[in-house]
Parts: sequence; C-alpha cells; structure tokens
Amino acid sequence: MNPRVLIAGIGNVFLGDDGFGVETVRALSAHPLPDGVEAVDFGVRGVHLAYQLLDGYDTLVLVDATARGGEPGTLYLIEVEAGPGAGTASAGAPAAGPGEGPVLDGHHMSPDTVLALLGTLCAGTGATPPRRTLVLGCEPARVEEGIGLSAPVAAAVPEAVRMALDLLDPPAPDEAGAPRRELRRTP
Repeated sequence: MNPRVLIAGIGNVFLGDDGFGVETVRALSAHPLPDGVEAVDFGVRGVHLAYQLLDGYDTLVLVDATARGGEPGTLYLIEVEAGPGAGTASAGAPAAGPGEGPVLDGHHMSPDTVLALLGTLCAGTGATPPRRTLVLGCEPARVEEGIGLSAPVAAAVPEAVRMALDLLDPPAPDEAGAPRRELRRTP
C-alpha cells in the first residue's frame, strides 16, 4: 500500500502572490499523481484542511507563499520539525490559555495555526497527524489586494510543480549514484 500524501494549496487569490499555493496545485492537477496522493486547493479554508488531515496521511505538503527575505520567486522546501513546540500558533497569533486549544479566526488561519488545531483535534479523536510535514514555499513580490501573481512568482510555478512531483517520485540516480535533479532546500 502506498503511503497517503496530501498536497495542500493554501493562500488567498485576492491578495496577489498569496495565491501561489492555489495556482501551483491547479497546475499540478494537469499531471497524473501516484495512488494515495491527493492535491487539493484549500485556499483560505484552514479549518477544512485540519479536518481533512484527520483522514490519515503519512505526509503533508503545504504549498504557500513564504516570505523569508529572498528574491521574489525563490522557492523553498522546508521540513517542519516535530517535537516540543511544533504545531503551536505563531508569535503573531493570539495565545490560547491553559487547557485551551488554539484560538481560531477563520480569516487568519496560518499553516502553524492549522497544525495547532490539528494537534488539538488529534488529541480529542485519537487520530494521528501526518508523520512528515513539508512546506513548498515561494518568496512573494506583493501580497496586497489584487488578483494574479507577479511575474517572478508566476514564473516559479512550473518549477514548484516539478519539485512537488520530485517529492512524490524522486528522480533515479545517475551512474555515480547522485540524483539527476536536486531539490533546492533551505534550513
């Protein structure tokens, strides 16, 4: 049985480059995916994503605009660390009180808030969160009101699709044993 993988496109298409994840998953849908792999446009429906993850996935790939200070259009592959503090709300999110779950605001569901909600849901239902969570991110040029990606972010979408496909089916090694294509990773 193939491990289940969820590739989740997230972001707001009405905020320029914040729609990167949605556009990348749309482009990915033109490619055949292995059994057990789902690519879904969640947009701004973070609560829906958290509940979908209760269905049991081995790996979650979040595709999103990710501001890390690089040049617009730069792609990042980030592995989310498991352990203490993982899945907690971001510094900008309201903190939950003792014994409370994450504070939810359906209009501001960042990936870390979704993961915190998932942790709460798993604790309450006995479900298991994904074993591995990755973020396939792109440095945005602009995230103000407006529909459509900037030129550098739009140009990064095909490479992001290739990176996602490589995660699902890593390229065969060359004669020396090295991968023919290498994913760009960031710490």
